[in-house]
Amino acid sequence: MKDLAVRLAALDADASAAVRVIAYFDGLVEAGAGLPSIVRGAAVLAGCPARLDDTARRVHIRMLPDGAAEPDGRVDDGWPGAEAGTATLRLERAGAAGPVDAMVLERAAAAARTVLDRTRGRAPAADQPAMVELLVDASAPADARLRAARLLGLAVDGTAYAMALFGGGIRVLKGDADPPPLRAGIGPALPVLDLPVSHERARVAVRFTAAGTDDDPGDPTISYDRLGSLAALTRIPEPGAVPDVRVLEQAAAPWLLATLHAVTSAPSLRAAAARLRLHHSTLQDRVVQAEHLIGWSLRDPEGLFRAHLALVLRRLHHHP
Repeated sequence: MKDLAVRLAALDADASAAVRVIAYFDGLVEAGAGLPSIVRGAAVLAGCPARLDDTARRVHIRMLPDGAAEPDGRVDDGWPGAEAGTATLRLERAGAAGPVDAMVLERAAAAARTVLDRTRGRAPAADQPAMVELLVDASAPADARLRAARLLGLAVDGTAYAMALFGGGIRVLKGDADPPPLRAGIGPALPVLDLPVSHERARVAVRFTAAGTDDDPGDPTISYDRLGSLAALTRIPEPGAVPDVRVLEQAAAPWLLATLHAVTSAPSLRAAAARLRLHHSTLQDRVVQAEHLIGWSLRDPEGLFRAHLALVLRRLHHHP
């Protein structure tokens, strides 16, 4: 699909954009994205606010083009829209929809209808993914979410937390349950009706996870509660534009990232050497080479913090 979009771009910009829109919403559906993600995608791609309204199912979602949720506002019947079953998806823009906007409406409405049919009272009790999706959807009625919690075996007066799996997918566990060893972000344990908050925070945390390889060193499982003030870094619009991140991206040494992660996360240089399975003197030589490559010292707290921050921002850059 990406290759087709590139070839079409040389012939017809609108056709190329349409193919990218199709691929985008197909990806959301395959990943089991919820209604807020679908409406957010429509707003971002169209460059204007988007909203989904289903009065019968008490669904009202409005997203701004920067991806932020916004409370309901007035509805103008002149806005271009598309039916999604009993719901209507609209772009808050005057005039008829252009070719790209029309494709955004068509694909987003189809994706929204799939989610609505799966989660709003039509899903069988055995469809656990649909129940989980309903449980973390803040736009769903409270009684529907409590029913989903019961079907999933959760105590409605207890606590639970959400896990956002890397690459898509959601899990919900009881508040006192240990998380499985997956690459995922973990939200805080909250009352069942507050699981949408836990899920949103898990989605923040999953951006900080890593594969645990030399090319992507770091922890595969990150709890939001561990992040503290680091969570604010997700507000940086383009982490890849930060100079220190560009330095790491351009460095050719295959050992650099793993070395930086070890020396910035281990309690001592000897502990870092043991983690990397290197002799202490070999790691010292690597640190000297690393300082030459990145352009600052790794022998003081400020330099180590700078390297750690650059690694974190690089992770956010690769997982937007």
